[in-house]
Amino acid sequence: MRSALTAIAAIALLAACGTTEAPVPEQAASASAEPSAAPVTVTDSRGKEVKLDQPATRVVSLEWAETEILASLGVMPVGAADVKGFAVWNTAVKLDPSVQDVGMRQEPSVDSISALDPDLVVMESDDVELAAQLEKFVPVLVAKGSDATRNLERMREDVTMIATAVGKTDEGAKLLSDFDAALADGKAKIEAAGGAGKPFVMADGWKQGSSISIRLFGKGSLVSEIGGQLGLENAWKGEVDKQWGLGTTDVEGLTVLKDPETRFFYNASDGEDVFADGLAKNAIWKSLPFVEKQQVTRMPDGIWTFGGPLSAQQYADALVKAFTG
Repeated sequence: MRSALTAIAAIALLAACGTTEAPVPEQAASASAEPSAAPVTVTDSRGKEVKLDQPATRVVSLEWAETEILASLGVMPVGAADVKGFAVWNTAVKLDPSVQDVGMRQEPSVDSISALDPDLVVMESDDVELAAQLEKFVPVLVAKGSDATRNLERMREDVTMIATAVGKTDEGAKLLSDFDAALADGKAKIEAAGGAGKPFVMADGWKQGSSISIRLFGKGSLVSEIGGQLGLENAWKGEVDKQWGLGTTDVEGLTVLKDPETRFFYNASDGEDVFADGLAKNAIWKSLPFVEKQQVTRMPDGIWTFGGPLSAQQYADALVKAFTG
């Protein structure tokens, strides 16, 4: 205000002296040259229009994929759910120390979110009650997160939606184009190595007492679609759920995987390696073709199999390395 009054006084003085051209203060000139941010309207996975006065800059993310996507776009969230867990399971991006933890992904703290005074919360849940509670004080953008009927296309839509909400559409487009280029390059490398059409399986597992449960990433899962884009064939044909493309079995259930060409990949980022440790002495496990042929690969720790384009590219790179190394 003071600089504006000074400018007016200067113009009046110059007019009184008969001068027709008035100097423009440097600060006022630069301010007037900066256009104001336009309002943004985004339709989220609920079909709901989320209206923002301008692109969001103070964003809280309640799921790891969306946390990754925001950071990938150059928007470091002010708060995120389970920051410590994110650092273990998702190494695609590194969060700033300034990012505040707002609780667990399944049960975030509304008070912690509110205290950060965000202008947008991004979540990936069908928790209608939580969304309604948050929307009392902040706009909420709900991403789909997974859809086993079209997971890669769904991921692209989530990226584009979030990029629009935070005013980073160019960055979002580049993120996706870089991912497409990596897939095309990986497919060419696998084909050149004679790996086109080769079968693969992706799994993780956990131990409860003396029993080991195995979770398979079947048709429609994000990592299955990535493998398909690389020219590979998911060998697991068992029943899977409609959202994530996941199915469960035990070690006996793996005996259906008889093709000796099958490569078995698994994730054990939390340090509990049930395949190398829990099944090391299991006769059925040791008799499986991919075990006998030493075609079992532990994925590099920190590749989030439900993540955004950077995590997906990490996974694709690991598959390419295994089939071409």
